[in-house]
Amino acid sequence: MKLKHCVITRGKGFHLKDHDPDDRAGIGSDEEATVLLRTDIDRLLELQDKLYAQDQWGLLVIFQAMDAAGKDSAIKHVMSGVNPMGCSVHSFKAPSAEELDHDYLWRAVKALPERGRIGIFNRSYYEETLIVRVHPGLLQAQRLPVDDRHVWRHRFEDISAFERYLTRNGFVIRKFFLHISRGEQRRRFLARLEHPGKNWKFSMQDVEERRHWDEYMDCYEQTIRHTAAPDAPWIVVPANDKKRARAIVARVIIEALEGLGLSYPPLDAARKRDLGRARRLLLRARRF
Repeated sequence: MKLKHCVITRGKGFHLKDHDPDDRAGIGSDEEATVLLRTDIDRLLELQDKLYAQDQWGLLVIFQAMDAAGKDSAIKHVMSGVNPMGCSVHSFKAPSAEELDHDYLWRAVKALPERGRIGIFNRSYYEETLIVRVHPGLLQAQRLPVDDRHVWRHRFEDISAFERYLTRNGFVIRKFFLHISRGEQRRRFLARLEHPGKNWKFSMQDVEERRHWDEYMDCYEQTIRHTAAPDAPWIVVPANDKKRARAIVARVIIEALEGLGLSYPPLDAARKRDLGRARRLLLRARRF
């Protein structure tokens, strides 16, 4: 699997046109993608167990994408083997009245994972530099006290500072942009319309948003360019093929956790004595 081109650690010079949604990332066949994913799901469970036991680090995984890019299915498949007790998923929809009465990061801060846990954001605070930028009326609804002509630059700076703060406090961040083509999105929308079991996923707003495709692509490019960092990289996932996209997501998460050197907490002498005593008592007394 070839991931180097997908991982953006420094945004300077980043151009979305340099990333092909049909790129196979070195994964030869569907069967290979399936095997890679299955192997990494097992490995992820092992690493999650150590992450939880060590209770020193947390992992925040962010998914951003255009509609029908496969965020939900990527989360479903990649995280299918983890212990639900150590994982949380938060989907961020349009902000409520209460959320609009706070700063835009407030609702995300409330949903951050604890140490020892994996937190998944299905969309995130990055909507504030994407849909809010495409639709200026959403910014007006936030009732900001100052007319800030540099609002987007300031938001990039604030988000980068926020992620730097989280990283310094032991939270690993990986941000995935599932990159599909406009044609592939159209094909998936049509599939939803033709499949009764998927009709519920479809919204006319999804079609309306397609009119802003170029604007969204520009916003994604600007967002990635200004917020990619070595400790909080963006992963531009070629997502026209769902199986390969899931394999890429899983491998990036695995590598992030492996880089922490996770291990089970060592036992001190007193703890070892307690365990030995407990074993002797249990072996001696059948009804203890």
